[in-house]
Amino acid sequence: MRQILLLFVIVLFASVVQAQTQTKPDAKSDAELIKQAALDYIEGWYEGDATRMERALHPDLAKRIVQRDEKGRYSLRQMSAMGLVQATRAAEGKEIPKEKQQKDVTVFDIFGNAASAKVIASDWIDYLHLAKWRGRWVIVNVLWENKPAPPATSTTN
Repeated sequence: MRQILLLFVIVLFASVVQAQTQTKPDAKSDAELIKQAALDYIEGWYEGDATRMERALHPDLAKRIVQRDEKGRYSLRQMSAMGLVQATRAAEGKEIPKEKQQKDVTVFDIFGNAASAKVIASDWIDYLHLAKWRGRWVIVNVLWENKPAPPATSTTN
């Protein structure tokens, strides 16, 4: 009887250890989840999908760009999460032709509940700060910059 009880304990222990070391087959890594949040953000913009955009953003998001006027004065232009969702809903991103829609995502770093990533879009580059908020990766800050305009092509007659 003791041997049967001992065998039962060993089998039970082994199955508990095995269950703890296995991951769910559909579990995604943090890097994949961060990339998905970035894609929800940029694809949501291009598609005019406010639901995807809102899912990607923390409600306190700040999206900023440094601008310089013709007199050389600098300013910091800012957009909130609500402003970005409304602009997405207004389909401003749909104006960009499909063949020009770039959406390259690079995850730079992840530490605990903080991460940084980069999105190369059609005419601009976004640097993202993300946070794992209530179990989900969301974008908290975006600092962006326009890509330089392509050089004008000249034609000679």
